[in-house]
Amino acid sequence: MATIFTRIVNGEIPCHKVAETDRYLAFLDIRPQAKGHTLCIPKRETDYIFDLDDDDLADLMVFAKRVARAIRQVVPCKRIGIAVIGLEVPHAHVHLIPLHTVADLSFKEPISIPAEELAELAAQIAACAG
Repeated sequence: MATIFTRIVNGEIPCHKVAETDRYLAFLDIRPQAKGHTLCIPKRETDYIFDLDDDDLADLMVFAKRVARAIRQVVPCKRIGIAVIGLEVPHAHVHLIPLHTVADLSFKEPISIPAEELAELAAQIAACAG
């Protein structure tokens, strides 16, 4: 059965898309740790990030770098943190999280952001991601 991320890639489930290539997709997390929390995924379903071949892993990180720079242009923060956990969805993904302190990357209770604000934020980041 396809993962929720594959279903997003296939257009079966909507997302707040911020960047896309033929191989990768970035969208706002619906259970964000901070405003601008974004997930970067390969479109091809692979459970574990370190099962990606070297070129795909490297290209995913370059894609995430582009997205992180766009987030930082839109969301005031000190840094964009990066986390790869991989337990919550069996589809390789990278979390990009705007940070003000080290504790901001603790995966505490998610914050609540209205859907309209998520849509606007996604559009702003997408405009910067090129």
